[in-house]
Amino acid sequence: MKLTGRIAAALLTCAALITTTVGTASAADLDDPQLKDIAMRIVSSAENSSTDWKAQFGYIEDIDDGRGYTAGIIGFCSGTGDMLDLVELYRSRKPGNVLEKYLPALRDVDGTDSHAGLDPNYTRDWKTAAQDSVFKAAQESERDRVYFTPAVAQGKADGVRALGQFAYYDAIVVHGDGGDRTSFGNIRKRALGKAKPPSQGGDETTWLNAFMDARVWAMKQEAAHEDVSRIETAQRVWLKAGNLDLKTPLRWKVYGDSFEIK
Repeated sequence: MKLTGRIAAALLTCAALITTTVGTASAADLDDPQLKDIAMRIVSSAENSSTDWKAQFGYIEDIDDGRGYTAGIIGFCSGTGDMLDLVELYRSRKPGNVLEKYLPALRDVDGTDSHAGLDPNYTRDWKTAAQDSVFKAAQESERDRVYFTPAVAQGKADGVRALGQFAYYDAIVVHGDGGDRTSFGNIRKRALGKAKPPSQGGDETTWLNAFMDARVWAMKQEAAHEDVSRIETAQRVWLKAGNLDLKTPLRWKVYGDSFEIK
């Protein structure tokens, strides 16, 4: 059957709409459940040398970075306040839990690397609490409130896709979003001196390179974080490949270890 010009044009328009819709649907934000899991696996590769992030609820040790004990699925620290907030949330959801008795000590050591009032049994009791589904849920809630949700929200506001949102998330996990010069907000401010995000008319790749450069600078300000492989042999690799949607398969290296998500 021969198509008239009007019908043919209509069909071409429909085809274009379908193509656009499919392309848009395939590009999800980092809060998509599958991408969120991928984000957690990538962060865990750097924080715990394993992509099995769900095995890290009971993780706890002092990694000698000046932040006291580092623990759980996102590296809550006794010296930076987020561990204190977590244990307070756990108490509100389950009064009388095994960690509640450490709240006075956690308040005292906040801002230091001290273990005063925590040793010798805190690490044992943390691992016990980590068997409790209430504590696991509390860890996930605090991860989202303090780190994940703010990172994704800023990424969306800046007009960056999943890779950029992940770069923000990883930065907040490591540096927090306080007022010091290496905090996430100041890393982003440093990047703004070099480029503009897409929301301000900038090129996404150029912006993310500027952000990663600023992040590398921030990492090198602390001896504990001077290894920048979590940026250079992971995030930057995907950026150079044009994988702005963080599509699998993903291959990367962190601190000399190789990882893959198929």
